[in-house]
Amino acid sequence: MDEHLTAHEHVTPMTQGPTGPLQGIRILDCTQAIAGPWSTMMLGDLGADVIKIEAPRGDLQRSMAPYTREDQERSYGGSFSTYNRNKRGVVLDFSQAADKEKFLDLVETADAVVENMRAGVMDGLGLGWEVLQKRNPRLVYGAIRGFGDPRTGSSPHAHWPAYDVIAQAMGGLVAQNGNGPDNRIQVGPFVGDIYPGTIGAMGVLAALFHAQRTGQGQFVDVAMVDSIMALTEMGVMRYSYLGRPDTPPSGNSNDFAVPFDVFKTVDGSVAIAAPTDNHWRELAAAMGHPEWGEDEDKATIRARVRNREPIDEALTEWARNKTNEEILDAIGGRVPCGPVNLPGDLFSDPHVEAREMLVAVDQPSGRPIVQVASPIKMTGTPTGVHRRAPRLGEHTEEVLSEIEGLRNRFDS
Repeated sequence: MDEHLTAHEHVTPMTQGPTGPLQGIRILDCTQAIAGPWSTMMLGDLGADVIKIEAPRGDLQRSMAPYTREDQERSYGGSFSTYNRNKRGVVLDFSQAADKEKFLDLVETADAVVENMRAGVMDGLGLGWEVLQKRNPRLVYGAIRGFGDPRTGSSPHAHWPAYDVIAQAMGGLVAQNGNGPDNRIQVGPFVGDIYPGTIGAMGVLAALFHAQRTGQGQFVDVAMVDSIMALTEMGVMRYSYLGRPDTPPSGNSNDFAVPFDVFKTVDGSVAIAAPTDNHWRELAAAMGHPEWGEDEDKATIRARVRNREPIDEALTEWARNKTNEEILDAIGGRVPCGPVNLPGDLFSDPHVEAREMLVAVDQPSGRPIVQVASPIKMTGTPTGVHRRAPRLGEHTEEVLSEIEGLRNRFDS
């Protein structure tokens, strides 16, 4: 029952310091909630020096549960801990002229600024893109907003607030997810935040590459709704090709391939996808019906799509009498398949262990917690987690004391 209390002892430890390819790159992180912090977290995992700048009240995500039972300090909960690792924490009050000037001093030493406030907020503070660019012409300015920024295209909703479910709904993901036209649901994980955050990191990296070549910074604008549209492009493709204004969700199945679904087993569920004729022949043989690989009504993908129901019924019946392990032993490596892992299952999955995809991260108080490591693997400059999320303002004095030294480095 309490195996999670010692899980950190059996996963990859933190590294001793930054190891990724972005070492030497400084990112000023003026983000909060999920989309922005996720984006800068990715840059931190890649080795960048990410400085999280918070108002005196702190990021609203700080106080959100869960907490470990041992955590008496409660500097932050699980979400903040994950999305703000590999960062140093600074508190600046942008309503105070002195703190705004400190921020501008930091901008002169930075490679990029990333924020995810509503359009116009930073401009109203006197810290918008045009102001920062004058202080540092090579600066990259990354903005992640619900509906984008007027600088690249003025949405009628530019000043609307947005959260994960709004982006999923307006970007077309909710319409394509679920079990049918009367059962459209959002995706469970915060895809409406995390995918835009990932795209934002990609955009900032591309602009940093350009800035290093030319010495010219630029404004990088990522809208959450736009990002989800890109993620769900299949609906647009089908409308353009077939004139279908609606692509009803099909649950775990696939309109263009059979079998391609999740099937219940004795002890769980397994995903099986055999869209090619070769895969189908392997699967049919494993099911004890090699003749199905040649039958006219099953041999080709078009035939299987036309005869979806009896094929899915046969596979459902075959799977329900076997364990996950028995199915993987029968077709693993020959037919695309995999177990439906619950979160707890990942801690004993041999793939996860081999890829070092779980990492133990220290906490301000109490036991270390386990987080998902960066999925980006590199041979020469590996990614890693070297720093837990900061307490509020933990590194303010340290970072501000570096300003003069960094300015001198760039001036020399």
